Amino acid sequence: MTAEWWTCRLGLVGYREALALQERVRAARQEERIPDTILLLEHPPVYTRGRRSEPGELPMGEAWYRAQGIDVVDVDRGGKVTYHGPGQLVVYPIVRTDDVVAFVRTLERATIAALADEGIAARSRSDEGRDFTGVWVEDRKIGSIGLHVARGVTTHGLAVNADNDLQPFGWVTPCGLPDVRMTSIARELGRPGRLPCFTKRLAHRLSESFDRRQRLVTRTRLERELAATTATALV
Repeated sequence: MTAEWWTCRLGLVGYREALALQERVRAARQEERIPDTILLLEHPPVYTRGRRSEPGELPMGEAWYRAQGIDVVDVDRGGKVTYHGPGQLVVYPIVRTDDVVAFVRTLERATIAALADEGIAARSRSDEGRDFTGVWVEDRKIGSIGLHVARGVTTHGLAVNADNDLQPFGWVTPCGLPDVRMTSIARELGRPGRLPCFTKRLAHRLSESFDRRQRLVTRTRLERELAATTATALV
């Protein structure tokens, strides 16, 4: 029988709020109190710096970026600096895994399949080294991946550019690659990227690639389950 996982579509959520939610979901998953869970959302403008970030990736200085209305947050995921903003689909899989490399490759394959559904021919460049992890259209990057794993459960995950403004990528060294060109579904198709439609496509392709059955769960239901599992853990 195909295992089930929860899919929760959250809309626009502040980065720090989403980070705290991920940690609560991961704690519940680590204790086997909820099934694997996928969070799909957008963020207000924010740069996040991963564990491999280096000085110089934010060349204008943090104060300048914040003056543009873009937050800056250091996080424990792999990878380097990246940008999130409205119109970009962010996917946080809180999933138990014992093979991180295979997990990342599956994220790439699912994203490539979902982009093919949109009429975009994308590819992986994993054979070129870990700096090229993610999803590419020719030499243009459309999807970024960075994970953190604790006690066998992942947080952070995947971001795919759909309708978001790409200019903020030009103000940093995205993913630590100084010559990288970023692209989006909208730019590749020459029309709006239809984020709600792509969200459904990617959720389907992720479920298919990981051989899971989706169960749509509202945030209200998710919060109720987290509250219940916390109360049980304290007994």
